[in-house]
Amino acid sequence: MKTRIITAVVAAALFIPIVFVGGIPFTILIYLMASIGLFELLRMKKIALFSVPGFVSLFILWVLLFPTRYIELLNEINISKVGTVFLAVMFFLTYTVITKNKFTFDDVGFTIVATLYVGVGFYFFIETRDLQLEYIFFALLLVWATDSGAYFIGRSFGKKKLWPEISPNKTIEGFFGGVFSAIVIALIFQLVTNVLPSYGHVIFIAIFVSMFGQMGDLVESALKRHYHVKDSGTILPGHGGILDRFDSLLFVLPILYFLLSITL
Repeated sequence: MKTRIITAVVAAALFIPIVFVGGIPFTILIYLMASIGLFELLRMKKIALFSVPGFVSLFILWVLLFPTRYIELLNEINISKVGTVFLAVMFFLTYTVITKNKFTFDDVGFTIVATLYVGVGFYFFIETRDLQLEYIFFALLLVWATDSGAYFIGRSFGKKKLWPEISPNKTIEGFFGGVFSAIVIALIFQLVTNVLPSYGHVIFIAIFVSMFGQMGDLVESALKRHYHVKDSGTILPGHGGILDRFDSLLFVLPILYFLLSITL
């Protein structure tokens, strides 16, 4: 527990100031975290980052992460995000032939999906920060409130298992406790910041964000269970890897960005 607390304090002390600064420092941080997250996923499949598939997937990731504010640079050199992914698929399929199926069709599917999963999630980290600083803290607070509410209410009142095959300790009561906690924190955040048009918007967004956040956590649990690993990595002592800490946000930030775009 002591290690976990120390890691959390140090990580927050490094992460939060960079979130405030935004711009290039924040973008560099997201590129770094996303690259580590991709490495953690590829390692589950026993695909080395320092390999041909690893380097190609890393290149795709960096293109996917490219912020909208700099998109003109990609246009000037005729690089399209969709086109890059398509070319990568063609390359990977060709690579299965070159390696005589040492790199298999299953590896192709995993590598592309893993890159999209990490790339799109962290891309919306950048886009949401560029949209407005308060939205990032709104997302972070909702995820933390959901996790805390689900944990404490689940432990106190949980009886019915939510999805025992994937995450044995999660309960239905904890799930709804997480949603309720997110709504409460969202309303307090709105009272302080007035960041959204109405309290109705706040409740609506909080419900969806909390639900998708918990789904992101379950997806990560399913991945680790399938590949028989306890944690995605070891870079954060007491917490695991980057994906262990950001699994919920990889789901939350795209849905939050979409909800903001249709409600504001």
